[in-house]
Amino acid sequence: MSSHQCDIAIVGAGAAGIAVAASLKKRQAQLSITLIDPAEKHYYQPGWTMVGRGVFTPQSTERDTASLIPKGVKWLTQAVASFDPMSSNTLTLDNDESVQYEQLVVAAGLSLNWTAVEGLAENLGKNGVTSNYTYTTAPYTWELVKNLKGGRAVFTQPPMPIKCAGAPQKAMYLSADHWRKQGRIGSIQIDFCTATPGLFGVADYVPALMEYVDRYGAQLNFQTNLTKVDGERKIAVFSTPEGEVEKPFDLLHVCPPQCAPSFVSESALADESGWVDVDQATLQHKRFDNIWSCGDVMNAPNAKTAAAARAQAPVVAENLLAHRSAQPAALLYNGYGSCPLTVERGKIVLAEFGYGGKLLPSFPRAVLNGQKATRLAWHLKADALPWIYWNAMLKGREWMLKNEVAR
Repeated sequence: MSSHQCDIAIVGAGAAGIAVAASLKKRQAQLSITLIDPAEKHYYQPGWTMVGRGVFTPQSTERDTASLIPKGVKWLTQAVASFDPMSSNTLTLDNDESVQYEQLVVAAGLSLNWTAVEGLAENLGKNGVTSNYTYTTAPYTWELVKNLKGGRAVFTQPPMPIKCAGAPQKAMYLSADHWRKQGRIGSIQIDFCTATPGLFGVADYVPALMEYVDRYGAQLNFQTNLTKVDGERKIAVFSTPEGEVEKPFDLLHVCPPQCAPSFVSESALADESGWVDVDQATLQHKRFDNIWSCGDVMNAPNAKTAAAARAQAPVVAENLLAHRSAQPAALLYNGYGSCPLTVERGKIVLAEFGYGGKLLPSFPRAVLNGQKATRLAWHLKADALPWIYWNAMLKGREWMLKNEVAR
């Protein structure tokens, strides 16, 4: 069994993993960094909502992973099988090779648990069942939306946590906007079925969202969790406090239940819910002081978004390097996350908030009021943010970030 050695191992070459690698290299180019991920393709996942409305092509959201690996970083195209943080600073790959590190960053993302809903995996991508949560099915969403002339469209959201908690309702708004502009909205019954007790977790944004719920005549169903899909009969089954409910559909957009990857949840790094157990401010592991985590895989109570990963990357980089120099944590993560809620084609409610729902706007209210639907926020989402993702975040350029300096 061969062994790889490095200063820093990073598990995951998604948004968080590559951003951390780039931020570290920007600070100390001589560091020996190994990035571990078997995925040959890298996706700009925030773009899939736009694919589901026909605004972006799926191809515009995809790049070869090899083209994004920061210069001087070694990329191993294996999957991690297990961690051994207690007896040695090593992890084992699925080909039985090992990686020995001084510091470890876990940025492995999360898993979409399609099999948690009976019949979902078998029907996804056909029988009117779709999701903007995959590269292959987001185009099917747009196909269904364009072709639906009447009937019932059902949009679902599972229990939290999920990545981009606004995405399930974004699909509803953008679909309804198309039907409204095509003069079909009166012939289509729209149901939003969410396992959560409310429309959105930060109350300040709900009034603006409710304007569009009312405009589109959508029916909100809270504490309504998808449990079964019968694609041939086109019936979705939900659990509710009152019991089981069946809803026929012509279009069913599903956000699947989500969990930490099994190699993380079954490891010593995980909390009781399976997520990497970190200090929510420093992002350092609570028990292993040479391990950090960022992105969707860790348990800090922030929104799981690419914007959050962008804010977390410099915190991990600064604090990891401080640890290497036997210094205390340098930066504190304030929970920043962003959810651009696409309420119609051309307008967005730009939700930006941190821990406890504290509003953390990037712009003065006079420039962009995030509690209203604005065209400027749409242009940010459609034009600026993809460019910033590919050319800044993944390159270690840390623009417009407001993390707190540790005292």
